[in-house]
Amino acid sequence: MTKRALSRTGRMERNRKMNAQLKGNRHPLAGKRMTGAEMMIQILAQEGVDTVFGYTGGAILPTYDAIFRYNAERESRRDEQIQLIVPANEQGAGFMAAGYARASGKVGVFIVTSGPGATNSVTPIRDCMADSVPVVLICGQVARAAIGTDAFQEAPVFNVMSSCAKHVFLVENPEELEATVRTAFEIARSGRPGPVVIDVPKDVQNWEGEFKGEGIFRFRGYENRMKSLSEARISQQDCEDFFDLLEKSERPLICAGGGIICGNASDHLRDFVHRFQIPVVTTLMGIGAIDTTDPLSLHMLGMHGMAYANYAVMDCDFLITMGARFDDRVAGKVQEFAPKAKFLAHIDIDAAEIGKVKSVTWSHVGAAKEALSDLLRAGTNFKKDFAPWLAHVEKLKKEHGRNYDRQNAKIQPPHVLECLNELTRGEAIVCTGVGQHQMWAAQYLDFRQPRLLLTSGSMGTMGFGLPAAIGAQVAFPDRLVVDVDGDGSMRMNLGELETATTYNLPIKVLVLNNCGDGMVRQWQKLYFGNRFSGSDKSLRQKDFIKTAEADGFGYARRVSENSELAKTLKEFIEYDGPAFLEVMIDQEACVYPMVGPGMGYREMITGDFIAGRTPEQDQPAEKPELKDSF
Repeated sequence: MTKRALSRTGRMERNRKMNAQLKGNRHPLAGKRMTGAEMMIQILAQEGVDTVFGYTGGAILPTYDAIFRYNAERESRRDEQIQLIVPANEQGAGFMAAGYARASGKVGVFIVTSGPGATNSVTPIRDCMADSVPVVLICGQVARAAIGTDAFQEAPVFNVMSSCAKHVFLVENPEELEATVRTAFEIARSGRPGPVVIDVPKDVQNWEGEFKGEGIFRFRGYENRMKSLSEARISQQDCEDFFDLLEKSERPLICAGGGIICGNASDHLRDFVHRFQIPVVTTLMGIGAIDTTDPLSLHMLGMHGMAYANYAVMDCDFLITMGARFDDRVAGKVQEFAPKAKFLAHIDIDAAEIGKVKSVTWSHVGAAKEALSDLLRAGTNFKKDFAPWLAHVEKLKKEHGRNYDRQNAKIQPPHVLECLNELTRGEAIVCTGVGQHQMWAAQYLDFRQPRLLLTSGSMGTMGFGLPAAIGAQVAFPDRLVVDVDGDGSMRMNLGELETATTYNLPIKVLVLNNCGDGMVRQWQKLYFGNRFSGSDKSLRQKDFIKTAEADGFGYARRVSENSELAKTLKEFIEYDGPAFLEVMIDQEACVYPMVGPGMGYREMITGDFIAGRTPEQDQPAEKPELKDSF
């Protein structure tokens, strides 16, 4: 297999051929005898899987051998092979699969061995669950007879993963292996997407039987819920009720979350926004649902959202939330969130999210794409001029725009992102680690389309950025993929630098180095009296440039002066191959705005360079009509 990932075109052609073979649902190899491991690989191919990520080990060796033989049989047909990407560790494999899934919208797959291989995968599984990312994890397990004996590299995968995953299977009956794998894919991508784990004992992988070529488990309750969701439509009466609320509103605002992107509803959202001229704020996971350069886009709200976005939330009288949760980083002090909103509407595919944090006036449980289609059709004749509100929002953007210390001689992180944005123009796939750099990237980079910002939202997992970028680059070999990372987050999965060069993946790794855990330090400055316990890394000896060079990066540079920044960034982005750039940024730089933990938007800290509002401007309505609930 070549080191460079298969071309996107080649993989699409391979999937076309496979789909043509399977028009009747029954696999062309049905009736043939094969091992359980071989069956799993055939099903992966049947599901359109072109890449798996994983690290081998004793309990999963039969499956890795099956991959080898499957590809060897297709040596002359490389576009039909299943590419295997081997990471530095299993956590890296999980985040690569997640990056692949987030960027492509397909189910990501990773395969690991038993015991520590499985337990190293817990964090990516939980990360995918929290951010609704469809992945399938296949774990090797000790032989069935040894389960429960504390055998070598045994771990209770079912018990451990059950609290983290959307669903977990332990395959005890080899005759059910085929149905298990197919069902795992169906569960992972249906409804609210999420991770599914398959625990496969080694003797089940070695078992020989007849390949049925079809079959899936029937879970009546789950199927009924999925059928209900697929058929869910907004009734005529509910549509009328929605537009009645919109008619009564003078200051409507849309809050779009990751559900818009997961549900492939971005185009419908954009049509809705422009049809009715309603401004939009997005959650971190919703960035890209609407073009961030669109005049109606107010970008991100929340703890580190744009000041003007948060002020718009405070001023709106009708908040329309689509595919978003009112989590603590968004809502802050729930009782004070959207204090002037007389009405709150909520559309989500997960019924559990409706009314969980905020009481709502109007709601719909169903897919965002279909819901928006229903509202667009029902609102054909709706007309209302929101010009005064739009003028107010535009004023907020001008008076409370993002800003930073532009006169400081030290390199300011927002300036780095502004320079990067001039080069990427909102078209690059950007992955991030977690910390200050993550928020600066979200604030200062443009994203013209969905699935361009890949970041760990709910879990906030440091070390996510680099392996996720590898997964995204594998999904799109010809796209520009940039990992915007911090020195602390980079250390977490530094070993994956070698993975990028091993497979000649042309990712661009940009490290903003402040010699410490910047976000932790920021909190310690504000709330812990400058006691930098555990967060000062200035004495660490890591030389990232030497590390990148040792791992095969042909381009590895460090920038310490503002005068060198723009030129070096351009060289870095234009380099043909994997490139690494470390920028030594101002260690004292903080992310603003900031809504402190447990605080409301009225208590937002805007710093020295972003204009805030007076307390009088932030007063809630005299008689709010909604009661909040936790």
